[in-house]
Amino acid sequence: MKDQKPLLSKVLSIAGSDTGGGAGIQADIKTITALGGYATTIITALTAQNSLGVHAIFEVPASFVGQQIDAIMTDIGTDAVKTGMLWCREIVEVVSSKIREFNIKRVVVDPVMLSKNNRRLLSADAVDALTFRLFPLSFIVTPNIPEAECIAGLQIQNISHAEEAAKCIYQLGPSCVLIKGGHAGISWNTKNKDRVIDIFYDGKSFEYIEGEYIPTKNTHGTGCTYASAIATHLAKGSGPGEAVVQAKRFVTASIRRSFSLGKGYGTLDQFGAAQFP
Repeated sequence: MKDQKPLLSKVLSIAGSDTGGGAGIQADIKTITALGGYATTIITALTAQNSLGVHAIFEVPASFVGQQIDAIMTDIGTDAVKTGMLWCREIVEVVSSKIREFNIKRVVVDPVMLSKNNRRLLSADAVDALTFRLFPLSFIVTPNIPEAECIAGLQIQNISHAEEAAKCIYQLGPSCVLIKGGHAGISWNTKNKDRVIDIFYDGKSFEYIEGEYIPTKNTHGTGCTYASAIATHLAKGSGPGEAVVQAKRFVTASIRRSFSLGKGYGTLDQFGAAQFP
């Protein structure tokens, strides 16, 4: 009798679909699979999207989002959850209630608010629901600088500002906060000019997660890839700090191997990063 294949760590992605394949659910599936996990998916919205940006959004009814979650959790289950584009207040509330109902602990929240062409991906009335309903249920939240500024209500121009924002966001209830420094480029780092710094805060101390600065516009799906990589490492048993460090290495390698598609922002190469880091 042949030995059974070891059970893969299961990661549930709750996010929007990207027709261009570079971000959203598509990026999450690639990332989770490349890192050796098993991806299940909940679609919150359909987008008409390409390398130039998001052109149209078709919202999935919140009740159907809940039915999708029920279908997965009552049968397959999950070891971790990653949320991305949630679009509206009703969907945020359904997702929050289901996370509570199924007592899911490893929840990575990427608070997706804007696309790269500044198309709103979270309605204005959903921001409070996200911060006051979902954040308290999350293990790690992963805002970029513009998202952190919106949530914390302050401008971030240096590492000290990022630390203050992380403290403000932590007060909203997540166990850990990761503020991604990609939008700052290398401006935060005065010691080593080819490094980008992310700020990780667990309520007790700060950790500075450094990665190579890669000058490229092929960064479509970076936030999705980072968050789903964190969720995958959590699902496989890593602690939060180690999961972030490992995910940072993976997303940096994915950017290093990124490629151009269409006329706009290119996309990451998750499978290339896993094979040739």
